[in-house]
Amino acid sequence: MTGTLRVVCRPGLRDGFALAGVRALPAMDGGETAALLDALASQDEVGVVLVEESLYESLPETRRRALDRRMRPLLVPFPGPRAGETPLADLQLVQLLRRAIGYRVRL
Repeated sequence: MTGTLRVVCRPGLRDGFALAGVRALPAMDGGETAALLDALASQDEVGVVLVEESLYESLPETRRRALDRRMRPLLVPFPGPRAGETPLADLQLVQLLRRAIGYRVRL
């Protein structure tokens, strides 16, 4: 899959992605996130969209399923900053691989 990378995140994370050269679009809630994802889906050059996990989870379940069924752009939820918590990186990687290739990989 080729295409550009975009990020949908809370405004506080936007500058960090900009420093890395990635265009990040700010959203505050599920409604703004849904609108941004629809706009990005209509752009042929967008291949992958990283979505802050809390924003992704704020979408209704039916909406998330519909977005996950799309082949393009590939949506990849990522964990936002959480004080005192350690992300389960292996589990998140396995879930990403399962979505990307349609098969559960064992690490």
